[in-house]
Amino acid sequence: MRNRYATVEYLRSLDPKADHETIHRTSCDREFPWDYGRGLEVAIWRTCCIPSISELLDGTGEFARRAQKRYDDTRILLGEIVHHGYASERGRQALRQINLAHRRYSISNDDMLYVLSTFVFEPIRWIDRWAWRRTIETERLSAFYFYREVGARMNIQDLPSEYTEFERFNVEYERANFRLTPSSARVGAAVMRLYSSWYPRPVSDLVAATLPCRLDATARQALGIQRASGPARALHRIGLHAHARAERAAPALMARLMTRPTARTYPGYPRGYRISDIGPEHTRGPHQEGPLALGPASSAENHEG
Repeated sequence: MRNRYATVEYLRSLDPKADHETIHRTSCDREFPWDYGRGLEVAIWRTCCIPSISELLDGTGEFARRAQKRYDDTRILLGEIVHHGYASERGRQALRQINLAHRRYSISNDDMLYVLSTFVFEPIRWIDRWAWRRTIETERLSAFYFYREVGARMNIQDLPSEYTEFERFNVEYERANFRLTPSSARVGAAVMRLYSSWYPRPVSDLVAATLPCRLDATARQALGIQRASGPARALHRIGLHAHARAERAAPALMARLMTRPTARTYPGYPRGYRISDIGPEHTRGPHQEGPLALGPASSAENHEG
């Protein structure tokens, strides 16, 4: 068995600010591909706890009618940026699609900043609690610097200059804004249905029973979701601890076992798609056409559980 911690030592040798793209890509694609996916799912779910965000999502009807596609769009575009870099041709195309998707809506800068913060902190929190090892400071800082650069390219204002400052904003924004509303309950329920729909019955029923365990009490209250039963919580803990042990012992085997296509709404994915095809209808146009993708944007996109 290869030294499971060799990559950690390599990452420690890098500068989290100067080398943040390399570090973040390595962390996502090699060290925690499955866990990063789960952390991003929690991030998406938590944004629904903000009434102004849930009202927008509920009002467009996108999560009610096309929840899987919205999820696919987010994962593919983020995967392009992580794998190829935000300054690459494909990274710039992905950022253009993201900006076009947001442009027609009135979204406050603070809401945009909060969503960005969830992409930094929720994967880190998930990994530190459930993955085969905890993140190191180099990885945490690189995620911050990476998404700070992404945020700047999305024209988000008042981006914090320090990791701790951004984390404080994330916590305080949730404390001030998490609130149960009809829209948050509807969108939160749609997300739960989406996440459990990826599995055949009766597995989907077990997944649905354990999904509330991914949220803390504050988030569950803001989404109107009941706490999972005792047996479901036990199943959740046992399953994730077993997964972590297996990841530590046999990462290559787990990658094969846990991999399946993520983008269910794009036939042929992860081959033969254009970035300009990704996103809502209003983001598409011949002026955005680029080269066909010949492979997955990021290995992190294809690791499911």
